[in-house]
Amino acid sequence: MKNWIIIMTVFICSSISAQQTTFKFDFGGSRTQDGFIPITEHSKFDRKTGYGFMDISNIKSVDRGGNALKGDFITSDRPFYFSVILSEGNYDIQLTLGDSKGSSETTVRVENRRLLLDDVKTKAGDVVEKLITVHVKDSIIRNQNGNEIGIVKLKPREKKYLHWDNLLTIEFNDKAPKVCAVVIQPNKVAKTIYLTGDSTVVDQLYEPWASWGQMFPYFLIPHQVVVANYAESGETLKAFEGRHRIDKIWNRIKPGDYLFIEFGHNDQKPGNSHLEANSGYKEKLKEWIHKARQLEAIPVLVTSVNRHVFDGNKKIVNTLGDYPSAMREVAKEENVFLIDLNAMSKTLFEAMGPELSKKAFVYYPANSYPSQAEALSDDTHFNTYGAYELAKCVVKSITEQNLPLQQFISKNYRNFDPEKPDDAEKFHWPESIFMEALKPDGN
Repeated sequence: MKNWIIIMTVFICSSISAQQTTFKFDFGGSRTQDGFIPITEHSKFDRKTGYGFMDISNIKSVDRGGNALKGDFITSDRPFYFSVILSEGNYDIQLTLGDSKGSSETTVRVENRRLLLDDVKTKAGDVVEKLITVHVKDSIIRNQNGNEIGIVKLKPREKKYLHWDNLLTIEFNDKAPKVCAVVIQPNKVAKTIYLTGDSTVVDQLYEPWASWGQMFPYFLIPHQVVVANYAESGETLKAFEGRHRIDKIWNRIKPGDYLFIEFGHNDQKPGNSHLEANSGYKEKLKEWIHKARQLEAIPVLVTSVNRHVFDGNKKIVNTLGDYPSAMREVAKEENVFLIDLNAMSKTLFEAMGPELSKKAFVYYPANSYPSQAEALSDDTHFNTYGAYELAKCVVKSITEQNLPLQQFISKNYRNFDPEKPDDAEKFHWPESIFMEALKPDGN
């Protein structure tokens, strides 16, 4: 494996009522396009300026001459991260990528490894512009006047995350990432898809863990729609309320936005957050559905994804009890859109088989990653390939059912058949610098 350098600089920004929300950055050398802010290999993040690179040790400025904006760029031989202090909200980001005298290859993720652009290649001399749309959040709940009225109770683990922090952090990755410019503008028109759920949905920060929620944005059309992932590992419907995560969403969701709800893995476990599938669980789902509709938002139920547990006939064992069927019943009773990820994941994993499907989960021999002395064998949590396949299942359900969201599905999605999974060996994912062998909360 690669030599990993773990950089865990944590940016916790206080609420600033009059923050700047529009930026034009010219990445490269000493020449700067008029009206743009210069960003060079020395531009380390500084709280006073409010922007810069998380680490500059391997950053390189290259100037090819010619046009001030497109004739120079920033590059690195390993992933690099650019952060900007921003108020919470939705933003369009126009990225200028390429090399006026050479080729480039760039993958772009934001915050906790949320995939937006995959393997953007340019030929020698080509410079392209790509648009992405992102959601920036913090943990403060505010009234209409901007005054604090509550706060999301974050877990200690979350305080290291690259979200909840009033910072937009962009990860530039791949074999030859070359960034000429970054322009950031508020987006007031995009429909927002709020994701609620557990570790199978949350934007996982650390390799090799991943979820379908952080792959989902890649398949959506920018500017028109944006994903706001509020899920967290180990959560249940009840705990999601207790930590005020759902209150944060009720505070921000607008008419025409979407609320995706996927819980079950942790709700089934005994404890203070337990809800019986056919009573408290169903009742709580209905409460959220009614509240979303009251706010003129569109609820979408997502059944819990299966675990990697097979019987002697190479069929997936239902380890989720009555929770998937209870959610299906609620969908019928309340006439709510349903994405049956439980059924599709069963098809997907059985098509792979007991052994091959391990390539979709966190199964790695000892020492595959730094400080990983023991083998990883997790039957609940996915790696990036598994998360990507499950995100395709979610998009497939949206398109096949002709959900209103279908209009926002991009050309990055092509017809997907869970019975014919993609080849894991051909899956493209240049790894980020953040790694942790510790299993996420929940199981």
